[in-house]
Amino acid sequence: MRATWRGLPAKRHDVGWEPGLAVPAADGSPLLTDHYFPRATGDFPTLLVRSPYGRGLPWSPMYGMLFAEQGFHVVLQSCRGTGGSGGRFDFWRNEAADGQATVSWLREQPWFNGTLGTVGPSYLGYVQWALALDPPPELKAMVVQVGLHDPYALFYTDGALRLENALTVGVGMTYQHQGMAPFVKAILRLQRRLRDITTARPLRGAYESALGEVPWLDGVMTHPDADDPYWKGASLAEAAQRLSVPTRLITGWYDALADQTFEQYGRLREAGCETSLLVGPWTHTSALQQGWSEVFADSLAWLRAHLCGDRSGLRPTAVRVHVGGEGAWRDLDHWPPSPATAAWFLAPEGHLTRQTPQVTAPLATFRHDPADPTPSVGGPLLSRAAGPRDNSTLEAREDVLTFTGPPLTEPVDILGPVSARLRISIDTGYADVFARLCDVDPRGRSTNICDGLARLRTADQAPSEVTVPMSSTAHRFAAGHRIRLQISPGAHPRYASNPGTGEPSAEATSFVPVRITLHAGSVLTLPGEAGVG
Repeated sequence: MRATWRGLPAKRHDVGWEPGLAVPAADGSPLLTDHYFPRATGDFPTLLVRSPYGRGLPWSPMYGMLFAEQGFHVVLQSCRGTGGSGGRFDFWRNEAADGQATVSWLREQPWFNGTLGTVGPSYLGYVQWALALDPPPELKAMVVQVGLHDPYALFYTDGALRLENALTVGVGMTYQHQGMAPFVKAILRLQRRLRDITTARPLRGAYESALGEVPWLDGVMTHPDADDPYWKGASLAEAAQRLSVPTRLITGWYDALADQTFEQYGRLREAGCETSLLVGPWTHTSALQQGWSEVFADSLAWLRAHLCGDRSGLRPTAVRVHVGGEGAWRDLDHWPPSPATAAWFLAPEGHLTRQTPQVTAPLATFRHDPADPTPSVGGPLLSRAAGPRDNSTLEAREDVLTFTGPPLTEPVDILGPVSARLRISIDTGYADVFARLCDVDPRGRSTNICDGLARLRTADQAPSEVTVPMSSTAHRFAAGHRIRLQISPGAHPRYASNPGTGEPSAEATSFVPVRITLHAGSVLTLPGEAGVG
């Protein structure tokens, strides 16, 4: 492990291990728990790590061993119905009660000194927010790494099913806690059958050929409405709105949960909670792989500051972001650093300009065929396909539009949220629009920076205005590079293809091609004074 991740801190203590402890859940089910501890005399704070992914690799070395070496008791627990724990796993519904039950058990342990922190990524972040709904007095610090608070937003964007996320979470939740061999076999099985699964009509149940029956996944795919009672209590946004526990947030620019992290940061700031933000050049998985030395050091510094009273490792500012295109870290007092924005207008013949074009005719028209969906290329995903990619082949498709600015005469930095306000008409009343910001180098290579999708629902064929939130970024467009906005009717299988009929994607059995027209008055909004060029 130390050979893999250069820069890990030196070991402070040898580590002991108590495996397989049975901790009562809220309903009395045994939650299997491993206890890692420093082999040394004295009081040490405790870290609670609750996971549905098992307690073996990579959780045992990365969380159990590494943090115990640094002077923490680590309680690594399998969530209900996973990793040998009793009961049935029910996505999100039991975590608050089971977290509180585990803290009650901790209070009875002779080694627990009354100082508690939490740490962990992804769903291990969700269980932290669940505990924070009613934070126990012992909870003094949280570190949420590439974590979520809202399951609906993990699986849907504006009512559009995030199909690849659903399948990736499905295979992880179902098989990872069973061990590496079953997990790897399930991943390979899903990869072999991915095309058949993602193009099936209907989508519902198609995943069973690779994953078997997964009741919670069926529920997710058949409830696309955020206001459906099915999702009641799923979002834990309210925890951040009133939290006073110091919380470190960590994400990557190509993390599928980055937007949730920025929402968490905003809510914590509004609540006056001590918080800090680290955003690296990572995907959801690479933050815990290539980025682990940085992520671990940042997490450790926060936990030592708030659980051990040692603030020597804290950085001087609340926010640190990696600036793409520059390849450098930047320390900031807050995020975003400025409310200023710059408008770039879509113009005829694929131009992107700072001046408002004097045109009234439509800018372009393209056709979306749900049976031949626009493919997804890179971006913020949970899978290994995430990240920056060359978009040249994608942009050669007839159903992908590009609007490109002139070569820049000097570098342009953008730090903050990106969006596109588009005037669009469609001939069926139902379509999606996918907007992506790209950096085009002097050789013509187009690399994705950030993106987003919005769903169109119109009663007639008149132009309507839709704003596409395109996430946030910190990026430098170098001199000689060009700013590009890419527009398409989707990104499949990242998002399920819109059937064009108004039916939910998971239930649709018939597809209707859609003609989409983009009109003058459409604008790309970039953060900062991105007007050079």
